[in-house]
Amino acid sequence: MKKSSRKNFALLSVFDKTGIVELATSLKKAGFEILTTGGTAKKLTGAGVGVTHVEKITGNPESFDGRMKTISFRIESGILFDRKNQKHLQEASELNVPHIDIVVCNLYPFEQTIAKKTVSVSDAVENIDVGGPTMIRAAAKNFKNVVVLVDPADYAWVAEKTQKNSLSEYERQQLAAKAFYHLSFYDSQIAHHFSDQLFPEELTLPGRRAISLRYGENAHQQAALYLTPNTATPFASLKKQWGRDLSLTNLTDINAGLEVVRLFTSPAAVVIKHNNPCGIALGENAKEALQRAIDADPESAFGGVIVLNKPMDLRTAKIIASFKEETKGNMDIVAVPEIGKDALGLLSKTRKSMGIYTFGEIPETPKGRMDTKWIDGGFILQTRDDEVEAGFKDWKVVTKKKPSAKQREQMQTAWKFITRIKSNAVIVVDKKLPMTRGIGTGQTSRVRAVKIALSQAGKFADEAVLASDSFFPFDDSVKLATEHGIKTIVQQGGSINDKASIEAADRAGICMVFTNRRAFWH
Repeated sequence: MKKSSRKNFALLSVFDKTGIVELATSLKKAGFEILTTGGTAKKLTGAGVGVTHVEKITGNPESFDGRMKTISFRIESGILFDRKNQKHLQEASELNVPHIDIVVCNLYPFEQTIAKKTVSVSDAVENIDVGGPTMIRAAAKNFKNVVVLVDPADYAWVAEKTQKNSLSEYERQQLAAKAFYHLSFYDSQIAHHFSDQLFPEELTLPGRRAISLRYGENAHQQAALYLTPNTATPFASLKKQWGRDLSLTNLTDINAGLEVVRLFTSPAAVVIKHNNPCGIALGENAKEALQRAIDADPESAFGGVIVLNKPMDLRTAKIIASFKEETKGNMDIVAVPEIGKDALGLLSKTRKSMGIYTFGEIPETPKGRMDTKWIDGGFILQTRDDEVEAGFKDWKVVTKKKPSAKQREQMQTAWKFITRIKSNAVIVVDKKLPMTRGIGTGQTSRVRAVKIALSQAGKFADEAVLASDSFFPFDDSVKLATEHGIKTIVQQGGSINDKASIEAADRAGICMVFTNRRAFWH
C-alpha cells in the first residue's frame, strides 16, 4: 500500500476466531490499523497484535450486554462513503470519519444455538446478530472501495493480494456477493425458526454447499449438493469409502432409496435406477433383504444403486459379488449406514469403479419438513406424505372375501412400498415374502402399469398382492389381475366405477381393500 499520513483501518469483529490472528498480523504489515471489538480485541492483544478499540471511534462504550458496539454514525459512514466521490471525501474529512477499507466479520452462532433441542426463545433472540450484518451489508454495498470478508477460507489469499495491492474490483465484487449470500443464509434461518406459517408470503431457502458433484444428469452438466442447516439427513454424514464420485443421478438415486428403506425398522433393501425401484424387499437380515431385492428384477438391477437401512457385512457384500460372477451384472453405487472392512475389501475388488458410500444412522424425518418441487421460474412447497402407517386405520374391505392376517400384513407392506414408487404405479408383492415381484412405474396409463407389473411378476403373481397408488377407473385392471391369479388387491378407491371393480373381484373370489388415501409420488 502507498504510505499516507491518513490512517486506513481494517475492522475485525468476529465470533469465529479461526485465522484471525494471522490475518490481523498480515494486514498490519500491509499498513492497516486494526480496529476491533471486545472478544476479537482480547484474542488479538493476547497474541501481541496492537489494536484500536472501536469505542475510540464511536465515542461510546459497549452497552446493553454487547447489543450496541459497532452501530454508529462514524463506523457505518467510514465503511459506506464513496472514496471516488470528492464530495464524500470532503464530508468524511470535515466529520472526522475514519477510512475503514476492510471489514472482516462473521456472526453470532444462531445456527448452532437453535440446533439445541432445549433452546429457548430468549437464547435464540440473543444470538441474532445486528451490528455484524449492518457492517457486512455496508461493506458489500461499497465493494468498489471496501473489502468484505465473511469466510476464514478467504483470509490468506486476500491478505496476500492486499499486501501486493493487487486485489481486483472483480474479486471485491465476488467477495461482496459471498457476503450477501451469507447474510441471506443467516436471516432465512432466523425467519424459519420463528415462523409457524407453512406457506409465508415471502420465502428464502437456506442451503450450504456440501458436495461438488462429478457432473449433473449428463456429463456436460455441472451440479452440486446443498443441504439445509440443522436438518436431520443421512447426506450430512455421506462419506465415500471407495470408487467413483457421485453424479446428480447417483445422488438422487441414493435419496430415492433412502426414502424407501427409512420406512422400515426391519432390515430393508432397495435397488434403484433413475429414481425408480427395480426391487424392494425386507428380510431377517441385510443379506436376505438384499438378495430378495435383486431377485425381484435382476435384469433391471444391472447398473443400479443399492441402498440398505442396516450395515453391510461380508455376507451381504458377497451377494453383490455373486451377482457379478453369475450374471455379469454390475452395480454402480452401494450406499449403506456402515460397512465392515472385509466387506469393503471384497466390493473394491468386485468392481473397481463401483462407488461405495456410508451415511451413518438414518434419522427420523423431521416433523414439518417440506417437499420442494422446482418449476420454471420458481418452486412449489408441499407437506410430506410421511405418516403412511397412520392411514391404515382408514382402510375398508369392500369385497365379500376378507383378508387373512398374513394377507393384511402383505397388503400393508405393499402399500408402504408403493408410496415411494413413481406414479402411475402398480406393483405385485409376493404372497408370503415381503418383496416386490413386479413393478409398473411411471406410466401414463394405469392399466398399462398393471400389465407391466403382472408381466414382470410372471408365475409369482399367483395368489400375490396387487397394489395401485390410486383408484382403478375401470374394472379392466381387476379382470387382468384375476387372469394372473392375484388374490388380494389394495387400491385407493373412489372411482365412479368402484361398483364394477368390486363386482369383478367378488366374481373371482378376490379380496379387495380401499385405502381411502392416494399415494402419488412424483
